[in-house]
Amino acid sequence: MAFSIHSIYIQIFKIWRRRRYDLFVRSLQPGPADTILDVGGYPWVWTAQPQACGHIVTLNVDKIHWNPADAPMHHITVLSGDGCSLPMPDRSHDILFSNSVIEHVGDWPRQQQFAGEARRVGRALWVQTPAYECPMEPHYMTPFIHYFPPSFQRKIARWFTVWGWIERPDRAQVEAMVGSIRLLRKAEMSRLFPDCEIITERLLWIIPKSYIAIRRRLDHDAASNQKLSKPSR
Repeated sequence: MAFSIHSIYIQIFKIWRRRRYDLFVRSLQPGPADTILDVGGYPWVWTAQPQACGHIVTLNVDKIHWNPADAPMHHITVLSGDGCSLPMPDRSHDILFSNSVIEHVGDWPRQQQFAGEARRVGRALWVQTPAYECPMEPHYMTPFIHYFPPSFQRKIARWFTVWGWIERPDRAQVEAMVGSIRLLRKAEMSRLFPDCEIITERLLWIIPKSYIAIRRRLDHDAASNQKLSKPSR
């Protein structure tokens, strides 16, 4: 594996991802008849563990080259598309899954669109994102940089972040990096996912590391049935 910021991410967050996957399975209990739509995900993330459901669909804005023969024990379909405008009917997937994506889709209106589409398409929901309140910014692997305005981030990203030292980005790459990240506060996650439980992952049992919006199928089905049974006026 070539030495890059991504190779460091893989090693540092390997334990966290395993714990998070175990929490996902315990919380939503995917079964052999279920279909998971992973918005912004990659098939090889799922092949790292036994498949816990019948079918996984990954959707990404970039075209992903995937050969199903490389993972014959997994049933995975790869699609291209925009998570803010999903080409699927309402409640068409048993579980909508998204890990560290919503902070990359753009500004607050775009994040609202992403959340709305996720809530529309998935019966159950699992959406994770890094916490704004965490002092360590995970994309730059540098503390406090996300608390400064974008204009100042552009000035320091190349020479004063771990990402800048390793990737050696040019000006256009710095501009793209700064413009592509908007971390969310817990209050914002609650506004984006009002029908979900917001779980906080923590560092050292105190510091918020990330937030996970979880909606179980029973919660969604009960809410839908209540809405359908409400008498019209």
